[in-house]
Amino acid sequence: MGRAYHIDRAEVRIFYHYLLDESRVDNEIKRFMDAAEWIKEELRKAKESIPAELKDHVYVLDTHMLILSDHNFFDAVIDQIRIGHINAEWAVKKTVTKIQESFKKIEDDYLRERVLDIGQVGQRLLRVLLGSPSGSLKDIADKVIIVAHDLTPEDMTQIKANRVQGIITDIGGRTSHMAIMAQSLEIPAVVGLRRASEVIVTGDHLILDGGAGLVIINPDAETIQRYQERKVRFELYQEHVHGQSRLPAVTRDGQEISIMANLEMIAEAAAALDYGAEGVGLYRTEYHYLASAKLPQEDELFENYREVVESMKPRPVTIRTLDVGGDKVAGYMDMKPEANPVLGLRAIRFCLREPEIFKTQLRAILRASNYGWVKILFPMISSVSEMRAVKNIYHQVCQEMDRQQIPFDKSISLGIMIEIPSAVIMADALAKEVEFFSIGSNDLIQYTMAIDRVNEYVAHMYKPFHPAILRILHQLVKTSEQSGIKLSICGEMAGDPMCLPILLGLGITDLSMNAFSIPIIKQIIRETSYSESKEFFKRIFKCETSGQVNTLVFEHMSRILSRDLMNQIFNHPGSGDQSSS
Repeated sequence: MGRAYHIDRAEVRIFYHYLLDESRVDNEIKRFMDAAEWIKEELRKAKESIPAELKDHVYVLDTHMLILSDHNFFDAVIDQIRIGHINAEWAVKKTVTKIQESFKKIEDDYLRERVLDIGQVGQRLLRVLLGSPSGSLKDIADKVIIVAHDLTPEDMTQIKANRVQGIITDIGGRTSHMAIMAQSLEIPAVVGLRRASEVIVTGDHLILDGGAGLVIINPDAETIQRYQERKVRFELYQEHVHGQSRLPAVTRDGQEISIMANLEMIAEAAAALDYGAEGVGLYRTEYHYLASAKLPQEDELFENYREVVESMKPRPVTIRTLDVGGDKVAGYMDMKPEANPVLGLRAIRFCLREPEIFKTQLRAILRASNYGWVKILFPMISSVSEMRAVKNIYHQVCQEMDRQQIPFDKSISLGIMIEIPSAVIMADALAKEVEFFSIGSNDLIQYTMAIDRVNEYVAHMYKPFHPAILRILHQLVKTSEQSGIKLSICGEMAGDPMCLPILLGLGITDLSMNAFSIPIIKQIIRETSYSESKEFFKRIFKCETSGQVNTLVFEHMSRILSRDLMNQIFNHPGSGDQSSS
């Protein structure tokens, strides 16, 4: 709660372009290159003065510097100027727009929001080219809530956390770099409000509710009092939950549940431990490839993996091999457009087609295994023959490293991501090839239901509570038990409080989720009976619609949990299959 402080970061719009004489083309290219170099120098200065609490996010500034040097971006702007004989501003705008259009096809929220980095670099270039570079946030003297169209990573390095009570932006998402950096600074933020910077003016009294994604402008006295009371209750709840986040997750009747974290990047490791993670159940490795201007080399990958493994030691880190293709493609990868990329050359299929890229990553992972407890997870496995082809390459790499006397963990566990129905059907045979299974519920639901979850016409049919999903999970659990293979889940269902009684009822006791979900999931587990969950699952297993499942889950949770905890669940992002309630 506080006063608004408007930061002018309005989107720079280019409504004109002009053609250049041949004699002016080289000067225009130089003008663009000078602007890019000026920004890179400012980013270098920002890196030198980055606050200690944001040191783990210095890579974000590097990402912006990489974009300014990346031939897919930098050379494209120059080509637009040279070939089209157009001014630098228009060339930047055309290039950024083209890249943004390609990013819209990406399904993964985190990776899709990397288009914001391209947009921020483009906006910064336009401001410099137009002679109106952004002002600094260093001089904010009073406690305020910042309101802006957008904030760049460099802006975030200038913020003094003791003076900024909150952040509101027109664009962005939960996994945008700005939102992640705000979380590291423990600053509440509401992003993606579209017109906030147009509606809110400096001096407005604001209530910012980060849990609900809500901003109230100039509230009345009754609303202020209500939120002051809510704030006190929330702070007491946070103190209670975080005070218990490191306690083990054990049900009322003594069943231990393993709680791991899903990581996208190194910077999230510290927060995962702070939230009470017992290790990393899924370390996604593709961002390192997609954020690079060229194919990452073995040493670069090794240093990345080693840092994560050492930060978690002696806890386990499950590293998923490269999952690109479909909606995640880097410019330097030789991947031609496909009619249906989600069903095409992606994940392990890409790695088997590009064995040298795959071998390089495996070598880096194996080298990192010498510094802690590492497991390897292979995505999108659909058949036994596919898994055997993967293991053949894996054993080749191990033999090469043995010959070169490079140390690595020779007893490392291999696992399969279960996210295709064929893998569930063949689970008994696949269990003979690996040591563990990990359920990727996001894709498993998508492929089982034939639903594109980012398609606005059918996204409402993406339901984790659908009886078909319960039955396919039940089949997988039974096969895993009969085969004696360890089973975990690392998709969004794992961190969804409303899905917890279903997972426990199925007998799944190893969960991996986004770190911020861990405290509330642990608290629910401590108030839940494992045996009662098993009995409850027998009831919902008879349901024929997701609506019936949803109703029974809500009634069950309301009966076993306190009202305060239920309120927290419904303030939790992405809670349950509530669209059908």
